Amino acid sequence: MVTETVNPARRDSLLRLLDDPSPAVRQALLAYFSELGEPAHVFLREMANAHNRLLSRHAQWFLNQLHSANPVAEFSAFIRSLNYELESGALLLARTVNPYLNVGACRATLDQIAARCRELVTEPTDAREKCRVLNRVLFHEWGFHGNREHYTDPLNSLIDRVLERRRGIPVSLSLLYLFVAERIGLELEPVGVPGHFLVGCFQDDTVFFIDAFERGLFRDAPDVLELMHANHLEPQLSDLAPTPVREVLCRCCRNLVNHYHKAGDAARARLFAGFVEEFESAYERHST
Repeated sequence: MVTETVNPARRDSLLRLLDDPSPAVRQALLAYFSELGEPAHVFLREMANAHNRLLSRHAQWFLNQLHSANPVAEFSAFIRSLNYELESGALLLARTVNPYLNVGACRATLDQIAARCRELVTEPTDAREKCRVLNRVLFHEWGFHGNREHYTDPLNSLIDRVLERRRGIPVSLSLLYLFVAERIGLELEPVGVPGHFLVGCFQDDTVFFIDAFERGLFRDAPDVLELMHANHLEPQLSDLAPTPVREVLCRCCRNLVNHYHKAGDAARARLFAGFVEEFESAYERHST
């Protein structure tokens, strides 16, 4: 499936207008984006994730205006688009629970953590040493940790609440790790092994994994396979491969189905079950 996009000439015009402070211009742009539909959302999501923080902030404002009344519809549109980016997806998912989530503040916190990591990284250095720096900053200086006492609390799965409370579950802490790593130029991958979730490094000759729930514990492949054995699972080498963004976000939704059921919130459990169905049906349509 090819996602429709804004043509280059129109794109340049929109970029020049995106940060225009005039209320008339902003209302005209908002009306245009609303009429344009999905290509506008693709364009704005791209700008919201760009390195230009000014344009990012304005693009996010337009996205919020387009969907502020219905973040569920926004996340559904994201699912159907098949244009998946992990950080945007995690924030959109969180907005379905907290419609007033301050996306800019979340990204600013991630930027702040990454800036501290860059202060401590001495180049040239390898990926493992950079991960040690991330471990120091995330788990010691900032105090992020696994919420063992209240593991099934749904808030553990929402990235804004993980940043606020500094605790989460394996998948949400792994996402945090990945978002900070990307900001410092460290290429890592999500690895959703059965029964657990890890961050994988496939850059160097020796593949290794980071267990964010265990404060950044390094594991090699035999360690991970043994971990699955200990959980009474039959591991396969394919379990150690990077997990596609679609599957990561769908797994987050499945967790929330279970955790909201346990919290007695049937309505939200049904909401996230619906998102799981949307991910699966979107994938099936794309695969046929």
